[in-house]
Amino acid sequence: MSSTYETLAEFARSGGTIYCFALFLGVLVYALWPANSETFKKAADSPLHED
Repeated sequence: MSSTYETLAEFARSGGTIYCFALFLGVLVYALWPANSETFKKAADSPLHED
């Protein structure tokens, strides 16, 4: 029983690390994608504009 828990716990730790790293890379690619630069520029300038 103990070895099954340890195996599952080790898989969860390594799987969680891989999942978080893949999520980080996805967000990084999205943020730096050239087609999104205009959207982020508008969002950055929006507090400076009066409605």
